[in-house]
Amino acid sequence: MDAILTGLGQGFATALDPLNLFLVLAGCFAGTLIGALPGIGPINGVAILLPIAYGFGLPPESAIILLAGIYYGAEYGGRISSILLNVPGDAGAVMTTLDGNPMAKRGEAGRALSLSAIASFIGGTFAVVLMSMFGPALASYAVTFSPSDYVALMVFAFASLASLVGSNPVKTLFGAVIGLMLASIGIDANTGVERYTFGIPDILAGIDFLVVVIGLFGMAELITLVEHQATGTLKALKIDKSFVTMGDLARTKWTILRSSMIGFFIGILPGTGASVASAVAYGTEKRVAKDSHTFGTGDVRGLAAPEAANNAAAGGAMVPMLTLGIPGSGTTAILLGALLLFNVQPGPLMFQTRPEIAWGLIASMYIGNVALLIINLPLVGLFARMLTIPQQFLTPMIGVLAFIGVYSVVSNPHDLYMITALGVFGWIMRKLDFSLAPVILGFVLGSLFEDNLRRALSISGGDWSILLNSWNSVVLYLLAAVVVILPILAARRSKRRALLAEGDTPVIRP
Repeated sequence: MDAILTGLGQGFATALDPLNLFLVLAGCFAGTLIGALPGIGPINGVAILLPIAYGFGLPPESAIILLAGIYYGAEYGGRISSILLNVPGDAGAVMTTLDGNPMAKRGEAGRALSLSAIASFIGGTFAVVLMSMFGPALASYAVTFSPSDYVALMVFAFASLASLVGSNPVKTLFGAVIGLMLASIGIDANTGVERYTFGIPDILAGIDFLVVVIGLFGMAELITLVEHQATGTLKALKIDKSFVTMGDLARTKWTILRSSMIGFFIGILPGTGASVASAVAYGTEKRVAKDSHTFGTGDVRGLAAPEAANNAAAGGAMVPMLTLGIPGSGTTAILLGALLLFNVQPGPLMFQTRPEIAWGLIASMYIGNVALLIINLPLVGLFARMLTIPQQFLTPMIGVLAFIGVYSVVSNPHDLYMITALGVFGWIMRKLDFSLAPVILGFVLGSLFEDNLRRALSISGGDWSILLNSWNSVVLYLLAAVVVILPILAARRSKRRALLAEGDTPVIRP
């Protein structure tokens, strides 16, 4: 503990240097703006600004503090478009749309934005505290996860999908299958066989996540708005001065704590990320809640859970990068590359050889979380006022943001046609009362599932028993079974009680 406190003291001395303090604040503010753009996300934001951090000749500790501020700010900013426009900023913000956007549509945008900011602050701070205290030990455990363990983790995540949204598990499962099918498009990396490409060369490399999320959410939302305008059924969104209340915080305190723990521990597993963490946290809270039917209609717990989880996962992803030199997510892979550009090798020895970088980064994350809360809460009213933009202007604005966001990242005109087609498909799914969240999560988890399943079977020479050769796998499969079976048993029990109560009701005969 003395070593940790000494390291943190040195880290705060580095982070509170006037230049580094300015870079933390600038990075958090810029990251918030970048994250608010639909589909850009933290990974693209950090990648776009990496040349600036490197080209200005900043010291290594200053450059990595700036990029980490952008990373954290983008995680915060992703909630803005998710809540206001129903367009997730990145994969981790998909679950935020389920309850955040319904709150905005009933005039509680300020309440939703402020609650998400507080949940994000608690989740992020929780992760940094655990990173400071137990980072190296947790990272050492995380890397013991084999490909077969990751397969079990994906099975658990898919099992969590069963009760995520809606009352129809068949539609949820069907949406997840569509996501899996989209994830399999392209050339098989192991066999070189084309899958579902239909001779179209532009999709040989697969469909980019940005294209899928912007198409299914952004363009589908645009088509829905146009439909309401054409039919005269468009309702003006009311905006009040709602803000998070003490009652909201009291109702969500255990939700935020549980989701922060889930997010952090999933985040330290290399390759998982905020999308898995937010999905598992949301599913967990929906099962814990006695009135789970309110989830998906604007329940504050359904908003707080993914927001706390995805920011905690962002902090957790830093753990293997700093302590072992293994990126925990796509964004931390870019941060790892930034350190290598400065000839700094992350790993256990970095805390002894370059403590100003390792502990300075951790200390800057404490400061960044506080800065983001201070920056975001006063701007809640301004962000909420975006909904007062007349719909005839808001509709083309969503379209412009969608097309610019996609083209600026993928630079392929074919993907503009792709997002349009996916938008029509997403609009049709909405008309049929399908939730789009399982599609996105199936797409994200499908690639992770297939890659790790192939690795596991390659290691075992095709022996499927490898999937059950560790306690990590067995425990996760058991949890997946519990997640699927318990709701069925609970439903049967409730039905039996209802029948018994009906049988006990006295019948009054004339």
